[in-house]
Amino acid sequence: MKPIHDLLVVGGGPAGLATALHAARAGFDVVVAEPRGAPIDKACGEGLMPGAVRALQALGLKVPGQPIAGIRYVQGTRGVEAAFRQGHGLGVRRTSLHLALHTAVVDEGVPVLPLRVKDVYQDATGVTECGTGLRARWLVAADGLHSPVRRSLGLLTTSRGTPRYGLRRHYAVPSRSPYVEVHWGRHGEAYVTPLGPRLVGVALLTSRRSPFGTQLAGFPELAARLHAGAAVTDVRGAGPLRQTAGARVHGRVLLVGDAAGYIDAITGEGLSLALTGAEVLVDHLRRGTPAAYESAWKAATRRHRLLTDCLVRARQQPLLARLIVPTARRLPRVFTAAVNALA
Repeated sequence: MKPIHDLLVVGGGPAGLATALHAARAGFDVVVAEPRGAPIDKACGEGLMPGAVRALQALGLKVPGQPIAGIRYVQGTRGVEAAFRQGHGLGVRRTSLHLALHTAVVDEGVPVLPLRVKDVYQDATGVTECGTGLRARWLVAADGLHSPVRRSLGLLTTSRGTPRYGLRRHYAVPSRSPYVEVHWGRHGEAYVTPLGPRLVGVALLTSRRSPFGTQLAGFPELAARLHAGAAVTDVRGAGPLRQTAGARVHGRVLLVGDAAGYIDAITGEGLSLALTGAEVLVDHLRRGTPAAYESAWKAATRRHRLLTDCLVRARQQPLLARLIVPTARRLPRVFTAAVNALA
C-alpha cells in the first residue's frame, strides 16, 4: 500500500506541533493526530529557558510572556540566584504557547485531525494507524509522558527510583523578582514562575501524593504569600514523571518530546528538549538518515540527562537534599555555571 502522507505526527502538544512545523517547512506532507481541541492546557512549570526562547524565535513565533532573568534557589530564609548569561527566559502560560504553535501549524496548511491513536502497524514502506487506516511513510510519536504509541510498540521500560509527581496552580499576585524561584522543602520543590505583572504559576514537584494545599503548607514562607482567594485556576497534575523508552527509533516510528523519555522537571528543561528534539528529528528525516536520530537525540540530551539525574538522586537522599542550597550559596560560580549549562 502506498503511503498517503510523508509524516504522521501523533500528538498535538509543543513537541508534536514543532515537529510538524519544521517538517512542513522542509517540504514534507504532514498530518497531525490530536483528539483535544486547541489550546491544550497541562500541568507545567511554564518557564522557558533561553534555549527554548531561541528555538521559538528560530521558528518565527512571538509568544506573549514575562521575561525571566535567571533561577533563584530558596530554602527557608536562605537563597542564591544565578542570572542567565545568553539571553533571557520567558514565563509563558501553557495555553498561550500551545495556541501560538497550533496557529503556525494550521497556517502552514497542516491538517490537525481529531484522532486518538493507540495502535499502529508498520511495514517496509510505511506506518498505518490501526483505527482509521491513516497511513504515512514515517510516524512521529509525540503523545506525551505516558505515550500510548510507545507502549503499543513495547518500548516502555521499567523506571527506577521513587516516583515523583507534579501539581500546578496560578495565583493573581505580583511576582517578587524576574527570577524563577525554586523553593526547596522536605519532600519536594515549589517553582514560582512570573507570568505577568500580577500572575504567577506555582508548580509543586513531590514524591508525596496529597492535595495541593497540603503540599504547599510544607513551604510556609511561600504559602503566606499565596492565600486561597488569590488562586485563579484549578489544580492540574501529572506523573509519575520519570518515564524511560527503550529506543527513540523503532523501524519507521520515531519518538520525540516526553514520549522519547523523561527524567524529571527539576531543571525546567522539558520544553527546550522538546523543541530541540523536533528540529533534530526532522533534520535527519530530511537528510535521509532517520536511524541516526537515536544517537543525535542522546548527544543533544546527554548533559541534561546527567545533571538532572544527579540532582534528582541528591534530592531523594535526605542528607544530601539539605545541602543543595547551602552548597550553591558557598559555590555561586559553580551554581551559575550549572544553570547556564542547562539554559
